[in-house]
Amino acid sequence: YVMDFLEDLEMYEKAMENAYNLITRKKTLDDIFYELDEHVIDEFHLPFDPIEEDGRTADIIDMLVEYFINTEEYEKCSELVKIKNQCLKTQTELEKPH
Repeated sequence: YVMDFLEDLEMYEKAMENAYNLITRKKTLDDIFYELDEHVIDEFHLPFDPIEEDGRTADIIDMLVEYFINTEEYEKCSELVKIKNQCLKTQTELEKPH
């Protein structure tokens, strides 16, 4: 039972790290597919569906910021907040009537 919990925790940590890399564009989906093909990595966990969205939504970013605050990785938090603000600004501009 404890083993499952630790495995889940590790999966969760990887998912957060993976999401961070995709959202900040440090990695692309192509990079990830390549790493999976080349067996650099065996699995790739994400807290969102990369086919449906790019993770650059307020709720996903807020979840990541909360996670990285807990792990005290504040540089990542500030980077994510900047991206969130850019995305929200862009969305607002797109929603304005012309």
